[in-house]
Amino acid sequence: MKKLLSTIFSILCLNSFAQSGENLDLLFHWDDENIVGTTWYDNAYNEIWGLVVDGREFAVIGSTAGTHIFDVTDPVNSEQVQFIPGAAIGPAIIHRDYHDRNGYMYAVSDEGNSTLQIIDISQLPDTAIVVYDSNELIKTSHNIFIDEAKDILYACNVRDGSGGWSTSLVIFDIQDPTNPTHLLDYAIPTGGGVHDMWVKNDTAFLNNGNNGLYVVDFSDLSNPSIIGSLTEYPDKGYNHSGWPTADMSTYIMADEDWGLDMKVLDISNLSDITVTATFSSEVHANSIPHNQIVKGDHVYVSSYHDGLQVYNIADQTNPIKVAYFNTYLLGDHTSYRGAWGVYPFLPSGNILVSDMQYGLYVLAPSGNFGLNNAIKEELSIYPNPAQSSFQVKLPEEDYNLQMKIYDSKGNLVLQKASIQASEAINIESLNTGLYWINIEGEKATYQQKLIKL
Repeated sequence: MKKLLSTIFSILCLNSFAQSGENLDLLFHWDDENIVGTTWYDNAYNEIWGLVVDGREFAVIGSTAGTHIFDVTDPVNSEQVQFIPGAAIGPAIIHRDYHDRNGYMYAVSDEGNSTLQIIDISQLPDTAIVVYDSNELIKTSHNIFIDEAKDILYACNVRDGSGGWSTSLVIFDIQDPTNPTHLLDYAIPTGGGVHDMWVKNDTAFLNNGNNGLYVVDFSDLSNPSIIGSLTEYPDKGYNHSGWPTADMSTYIMADEDWGLDMKVLDISNLSDITVTATFSSEVHANSIPHNQIVKGDHVYVSSYHDGLQVYNIADQTNPIKVAYFNTYLLGDHTSYRGAWGVYPFLPSGNILVSDMQYGLYVLAPSGNFGLNNAIKEELSIYPNPAQSSFQVKLPEEDYNLQMKIYDSKGNLVLQKASIQASEAINIESLNTGLYWINIEGEKATYQQKLIKL
């Protein structure tokens, strides 16, 4: 079946790629017909993740065989530079998941005789070395997430090597990156199991399946407290995943069921979470959103059979679709197939997507991707790299300039409501690293990468 799908894809792509999306350009695609599909959905591929190492960009995609790492710095000439076999491989492996921190990537699988793998990625593209591979703490886990502010790893639906029952949520200290330490086992008191989560500064948004959304404060591990919840809401189903805006005012949430809309939540008051809008891909009555990530004013949604869908949420009561790309070229909407995950945080602005049947896609925003400004032009920045300040030069005269600076994860770290083209922008408050400068004017939107020394 996998080879049949690959053959169909090869035929369709000759004529379909130019018509397969809007405001997104295909830069690179990879699919290996020798990788076996699962016995459940014939999905050879699963999670997608992105890395930046020494200024180079990498895509990470999971498969039934293991972990594939691609250098996508020059996207049209992307190539696989490393492959790490999974501790468990083969047609039983449906889920893998990844997060990275401090030069190491953490990898888990939700099936088989698996392990927690910790991979040294600091020397990419030359090497990627597995420095920890054990099932003592995690044999299988559905999803992991790292609270980067605290160096704490959260893992849900965990089984360890002791053969015990699944634990809803397990928390580990990874301040010593290759020696994780168990901190806490946790389950929502009202029942159910944590399926996915988003965590920052000890505050965890827990997607608890049929029981809804819970927000838990883990600052006191001896007494975690529920500080918010939403258990009844429109189009309720299996509460699967979600992501907040950078200012923590809004949360975008999806239920993994045929035909149910995504939800926009007002989370400005966690004791009174409300639904402010619902929206869907509007492709098919049985469409299913799978994973979503918020970056700036956009939410990026991997929507199973419908591929990547991008919405502008500047008006959070009225999400507007601004781009899409069909990764899954068959027409069925009766199973769980197609786009699995999306990663939009690469400094270049390129977007990574994984499709369960068709593999890795590297896409670039184009055309009228933004809500208001259609033009994306390069910005001249000097000096670059910069230590304490920089200046900008526009390719044309423009007016009413507003600037936003995002870090390599897409978090808004600095904002100015009004700047002049010749103004010195102070960045002493920023940490060393890669940043993305976005300036919006009356005529266009200007973007450029900045290295802060």
